[in-house]
Amino acid sequence: MDLEHARRVAVEAAEAAGTALRAGASGPVGVHPKGRSGDVVTDLDLAAERILLDRIRAAFPTHRIVAEESGVHGGGDWTWLIDPLDGTNNVAIGLPAYVVGLALCSGGRPLLGVVHDPVTGHTWSAVRDAGALGPSGPLSGPAPRDLPHGPVLAWTQGYGVARDDPAVRSLKMTMEVRARRVLQLWAPLLSWAMLARGDIDGMIGYRAEAVDLPAGALIAQEAGLEIRALDGGPFEEDVDGPREDRSFVAARPELIGDLLALVAEARVLAAALPPAPTAHA
Repeated sequence: MDLEHARRVAVEAAEAAGTALRAGASGPVGVHPKGRSGDVVTDLDLAAERILLDRIRAAFPTHRIVAEESGVHGGGDWTWLIDPLDGTNNVAIGLPAYVVGLALCSGGRPLLGVVHDPVTGHTWSAVRDAGALGPSGPLSGPAPRDLPHGPVLAWTQGYGVARDDPAVRSLKMTMEVRARRVLQLWAPLLSWAMLARGDIDGMIGYRAEAVDLPAGALIAQEAGLEIRALDGGPFEEDVDGPREDRSFVAARPELIGDLLALVAEARVLAAALPPAPTAHA
């Protein structure tokens, strides 16, 4: 498998989808309910996904594709994960914060990741063990910096996580106290790109979605960031594994210890939290 060729195909596909998204987002956007969790899908998600599917199928007809909106296509030893519009809820309210993401995996392990930002026209990509590329060339990782008022952190969680989950409540409460700012962008792949280029200092994820995790995580790792499981152990990258395995802390290596200490503090808090109040009709 020529991963550099696959990178070029994925970048071109993401940028083509991004052109369609940028044009469509400038006018009225059709928004439709998706599932029972309050999530939505837009006409732009579906249009961008068709572009990505057509291009990936044409270049790699024997590969399996898992697409955010249309599910599984085909079979094979190589699997593409496609998120045609990461940040759908942002687009639905007119907030220009969204990206396109693709990852190529083998044996559940991501080997290629691409994230494209249609708003800025910038693209980030990575091939495992071959480094990460940004709009200006290779990414060497953000330089260490003083954080007298705490780090700027991003938070992400999976769609299926309950609002009253005690782990989520305690983690978010502790982050608000220990961090200078906490970003909840509704677009995890955009947060990964911000982390890789040094705009933010770290990221904590709880039971993240499989389709929008691998591309960003690989780009961050190849740019010199470190990712650990919440218990401090190795971050298992099997995208076919249990949702619980997709919880993590990510940061520059010198900040990982601070984030793991934050997680440990949150665990103590979770044990002491009263039950969350229930909503009344």
